[in-house]
Amino acid sequence: QVQLVESGGGLVQPGGSLRLSCVASISIFSFDTMGWYRQAPGKQRELVAAFTTGGSTNYADSVKGRFTISRDRAKDTVYLQMISLKAEDTAVYYCNAKSLRIGGGEYDYWGQGTQVTVSS
Repeated sequence: QVQLVESGGGLVQPGGSLRLSCVASISIFSFDTMGWYRQAPGKQRELVAAFTTGGSTNYADSVKGRFTISRDRAKDTVYLQMISLKAEDTAVYYCNAKSLRIGGGEYDYWGQGTQVTVSS
């Protein structure tokens, strides 16, 4: 069984910063991609930032220049550094890992989420 555990969420004022962490129960070398998604009330879950299969990074347009994804393979941990936070960043943030299968298809793993609230 694979477990992903997020931490670091909380309440912050607009313009503030937070750093989220995601710790995996197995080596993150086991995954083809890892990243962060978020879901606001009444909204669809959306991709925020991720490492691609090729090792590059991908960011949602709404967070480019403000959020940075990084990883520490020795600690089996992925981070999301968030600066210049806006009210629209308020959401539950989820860690995600994918194992891609040759021939198509993928297996998704999800953390339980951590709440980020940016006050008005």
